Amino acid sequence: MTQKPFKPLSTATDGIQQMATRIKRHQRRLYIVGLLMLMGTGGVFFFKYYQRQQNDIAQSEMFQAVYYFEQEAFDKALHGDGTCAGLLDITKEYRFTQAANLAHFYVGVSYMHQKDYAKAIQHLTKFKAKDLLLQARAWALIGDALTTQKVYEKAVQYYTKAANYRPNKVFTPIYLAKAALAYEANTDCKAALGCYQRIVQEFPDAIQYGEALKHTARLKAINARHQQ
Repeated sequence: MTQKPFKPLSTATDGIQQMATRIKRHQRRLYIVGLLMLMGTGGVFFFKYYQRQQNDIAQSEMFQAVYYFEQEAFDKALHGDGTCAGLLDITKEYRFTQAANLAHFYVGVSYMHQKDYAKAIQHLTKFKAKDLLLQARAWALIGDALTTQKVYEKAVQYYTKAANYRPNKVFTPIYLAKAALAYEANTDCKAALGCYQRIVQEFPDAIQYGEALKHTARLKAINARHQQ
């Protein structure tokens, strides 16, 4: 029988030491990963706390600007009065807050009243909301600004987004009628007809129903002539 070679004690000891070193190294990595995760969680918590604090301050500072907005003093609403901050200041200084988000909407509407449509689009595009009214309203206003600039194809996209956002019998027919006008201005009578037909079929109680019915008949006649 062949005997296995004898392993010196020092070789076995070296193996144990290497194993211990690997375990320590692994434990060190786990410790570092755990520490980084803890720091990350703490950082997120601190950022949210800081954000809430900033939002409270921003809401307080924009109170006067919103008052000017409601009084249709749009220049003061935008730029402030020398003592109180304007809405533009809020969007810049508190940009990650809900107050700044809402300020973008006010700024956009203010620029619409001042007929500065490019700036209105810029700020209304930045506004994001999950409520029933304001998000669709912002998209419709962008459509209005684009329509004024005769960018009808793009205007239709925003009117359609507004119409399809949480459809309801009060506002959806308004946005569909706007989309129809933009389509017709862009010489797309077939798509315009589709908008009016949707009002007639889906919103018979809407104020726009009667007008939609008339335009449906008119556009059907136009489309029929084009097909002859």
